[in-house]
Amino acid sequence: MAAAVMGVRVVWTPLYATVAYAADHALGTLPDRRRRARLATSLAVNLALNAGWNWLFFGLRSPRAGLAGTLLLDLSNAQLIRHTARTDSTAARALLPYAAWCAFATALNASLVRRNARNAR
Repeated sequence: MAAAVMGVRVVWTPLYATVAYAADHALGTLPDRRRRARLATSLAVNLALNAGWNWLFFGLRSPRAGLAGTLLLDLSNAQLIRHTARTDSTAARALLPYAAWCAFATALNASLVRRNARNAR
């Protein structure tokens, strides 16, 4: 269990650092308050969806709910990258590893749902 926790830290710490960098970089370059508020809202929704996956998957003990949550997170990642790219292409590129890791997590989650469905038969 300790190795799993360490693995989570090794991956998520740099990913969250890149999200923080991208947010600071992109939000700092937006002079328009309205656009800055929209980007900040996109970021907040994204991080809430990210945190929500843990509750859906582990709290509800539902791989299906977790899959729905991570699919929403993937859509949110695409929207966040698109919004960020309009402001700062460097910040948008910094979000790509985060989005890729979330897509990988979606594939793992989908695999669990498929396997559980097969074993239930």
